[in-house]
Amino acid sequence: MNIQRSFAVLSALLLLLGCSPEKTEIPSSANPVKQHNIRAFNRDEISAGDKTIAITGATLIDGNGGETLPDAVVLIENDRIKWVGKADEYSAPAGVEVMDATGLFLLPGLMDAHYHLNDPNDFLLRGVTSIRDPGAWNESYDPVRAKGQPLPRLFLTGPHLDMYPPAYPNNSFLVRDAAEARVAVNKFADQGATAIKVYFRLSLGIIQAICETAHARDIPVVAHLEITHAGDAIEAGLDGIEHITSFGTALLPMQQAEKYKQLILADNAARDRGRYEVWNSLDLENNPQVDTLLKAILKHKTVISPTLAVFERQYDQGDSIEVNGFQNMLTFLGMAHRAGARIVVGSHTWAPYGEGFAYAREMELLVKAGMSNAEVIVAATMENARYFQVEDRLGSIEAGKQADLILLKENPLEDIRAIRSIERVMLNGVWISVPER
Repeated sequence: MNIQRSFAVLSALLLLLGCSPEKTEIPSSANPVKQHNIRAFNRDEISAGDKTIAITGATLIDGNGGETLPDAVVLIENDRIKWVGKADEYSAPAGVEVMDATGLFLLPGLMDAHYHLNDPNDFLLRGVTSIRDPGAWNESYDPVRAKGQPLPRLFLTGPHLDMYPPAYPNNSFLVRDAAEARVAVNKFADQGATAIKVYFRLSLGIIQAICETAHARDIPVVAHLEITHAGDAIEAGLDGIEHITSFGTALLPMQQAEKYKQLILADNAARDRGRYEVWNSLDLENNPQVDTLLKAILKHKTVISPTLAVFERQYDQGDSIEVNGFQNMLTFLGMAHRAGARIVVGSHTWAPYGEGFAYAREMELLVKAGMSNAEVIVAATMENARYFQVEDRLGSIEAGKQADLILLKENPLEDIRAIRSIERVMLNGVWISVPER
């Protein structure tokens, strides 16, 4: 059978099904995405869709930063996105369940780069379909997983690696040298770790050994630095830095940085006030170390997960040092953004001004720091998927990707606070029941 005849037969079959081949063809990617071995811990516990569903009429915001697509159609087959396009280019196959989303806004499921165990189901109902916990024993999630309720995709790392005396003993795995660090990385990798988290008491030599070992296993390394010079740690191989406060000592004169380092080594609790004093003291506009640090971030494509919301201080909950220190954190992140740094959204689960919406508050603060609404949405979706190393299957609304989607009542491109206006959540091709709020 020649090619022309084969195509004719295929076209006839498609027409019998109510489809047009030129309208339902799935476009192939011009830029193939690297596939990694990262997998959610609860992947086998997440129900997979078993229907063909067409979501019609919504305004599509794809997660890649592309133009919005009004009156869009997204065709979902089981747990995967089958086709994406305009309504006037679509012919519905027989037996499709149609969801009329006219007037709503369709986005990829949100991803949280910095979540700490609380109630993942609550985050799922607010549109967060994937979370990464950077530093908790994997067993910590057993009780909530045993409840049988729908949960986001859980990208767990195991406890963070630290040295004695640890900042958080219950969430730490202590290593004393590079050899122990390599063994620890491999142990957690064998358990399915989706990243390795390093803490600020580790030496640069140990951080470098961790990065080399993790990268050999195709696992990213993220860090809470605080008293470790961020530029040096980036050169050691980090993939990402958690918390905007991790950059403070790299922006101080060496003598002041050493004074702060010794203060924290003597008393972990000194960070609570000390980090604001550090940031309050910075003159970011006339600081040559800002440019040096940003060059290192860009050179190594280091991801910043700033978790601004947990550090936010206003005068009702802070004094002038804390309020000004936080303002400098916002200013530095804006500088990093303008320089071209990769920035993602991480909630830290709780935020003093989040009103139960810590993730949404983080997005609002990223806008306040100078990112556009569209850039923040990409940071919450596709950029986070790259950070998780799952961009081949999550992070955007494209044919072939897993069907993690959210529908909003309001337009987040006009007002980022609209991210709170959840109408429906789909996880793996299954609609999750969202209670009235």
